[in-house]
Amino acid sequence: MLKQRIITAVLLLLALIAATTQLPSFYFSVLIALIILIAAYEWAGLISPQHKTTKLPYILSVGSMLLGGFFLLGVSPDAQSIDIFRASLVLILGLLFWLISLFLLAGYPDNSRLWNDESKIALMGVLVLVPTFVGVVVLKYLLPSGFLVLALVILVAAADVGAYFVGVNFGSRKLAASLSPKKSWEGVWGGLTLSLIVAAGFIWAMHNYLIALSAIQVLSLLALSMGVTLFSVVGDLVESMLKRNCGLKESGAILPGHGGVLDRVDGLVAATPVFVLAMMLVLSSET
Repeated sequence: MLKQRIITAVLLLLALIAATTQLPSFYFSVLIALIILIAAYEWAGLISPQHKTTKLPYILSVGSMLLGGFFLLGVSPDAQSIDIFRASLVLILGLLFWLISLFLLAGYPDNSRLWNDESKIALMGVLVLVPTFVGVVVLKYLLPSGFLVLALVILVAAADVGAYFVGVNFGSRKLAASLSPKKSWEGVWGGLTLSLIVAAGFIWAMHNYLIALSAIQVLSLLALSMGVTLFSVVGDLVESMLKRNCGLKESGAILPGHGGVLDRVDGLVAATPVFVLAMMLVLSSET
């Protein structure tokens, strides 16, 4: 299983690098929208696992929102930039959801009655998936080279890898036993450590090859990497909560060794709003 997981991860990373660095921003945005639609299909399974008829309406609903996002943000083949203000509003909405989800996690399972119905879980999916789409598109338009997109994805992956290996070898204190028994506080610290190391490499490359950064900006970006790691943990736990709620082990089976798209991006979707909003602030500050 681990070998298959590694092979799939390597292939996904190579595909991501190729798409992120080679595709123009508009066509990259279309690709991200298609991936989000696959995730929406899987999220529909979390809404009502027994009723497959709910999947198509939900996909169409999310798809219409993504299409609206293209128009509202000004994403087009000729656009060199997009409406950052409107994007920020969507990202803030997404960030607010993830902050609220901290209370959902803290009170689980006692407070599950507050959110455990189809309409609320459907709304949660919108607040997760649409801001993720907007955030990734913003990163691509901010730096068309794809550097920021790769930085986000690799930071989250580093946090996941660090948490896995440290947790397996040294984990003893359970992080959230009722949600994900294998996760530990030691794993969280392992994820934080590796993500900081990876972030330092990205910051060095950014400073030397893209944008001259001040000391304050460097420290802000290092702090941001820690925030990305912590929010990725929240995203992982929220998906675990929803899967446990409907008796599913995985959200799908499209990715060998990883399950579904949601299983692979559960940390990324939570990290995206905080990463993009903070990155916009850092890049807009004076050097």
